Amino acid sequence: MIEHMAVLGIATPLCAYALQSIPIVWSGARLVLAAICQIALLWIWHLPPVFSSASDSLLLHAVMGVSLYIAGVLFWSAVFSSTKANRWQSVMALLITGKLFCMFAVILVFSPRLLYDLGAHTHHSQGMGGIEDQQLAGLIMITVCPLTYVATGIVMAARWLLELEENDRHPAETAFDNRC
Repeated sequence: MIEHMAVLGIATPLCAYALQSIPIVWSGARLVLAAICQIALLWIWHLPPVFSSASDSLLLHAVMGVSLYIAGVLFWSAVFSSTKANRWQSVMALLITGKLFCMFAVILVFSPRLLYDLGAHTHHSQGMGGIEDQQLAGLIMITVCPLTYVATGIVMAARWLLELEENDRHPAETAFDNRC
């Protein structure tokens, strides 16, 4: 899970941020599609039978990782390329996506039964049973989600509010800037 969160929670936003210099025009509709794609892939890949199959197959596990990575880069690219006019959409997408990821983590932590019986893939040899391993994975996930999605949403909302406040202080300059 640490590797998974490092890739999806840290590497994808950093990669998308680095790709900002590439001129890609993102509309609000593309942001919504990127968010839906990312959410759907996360939940589909983590359905117990699908996840178990991916854990048993190196190829399927690689496909899972690559597809989640690409969806993450697309999502974060759309978020980072938001304009002043559609910044609220990026904030909402971050908060909704982050909440759905956190909800999945909560399911892992508080599930009364083992959702993923990975057998040899767990830490049984270190004195940790399957349910404890699942709960630890959920705790890691619920720690990373707020640090990336929710924190980015808060920073973007704060910047957006500061821009609105600045526009209120200098309405004549803002009107001129909006015409250009």
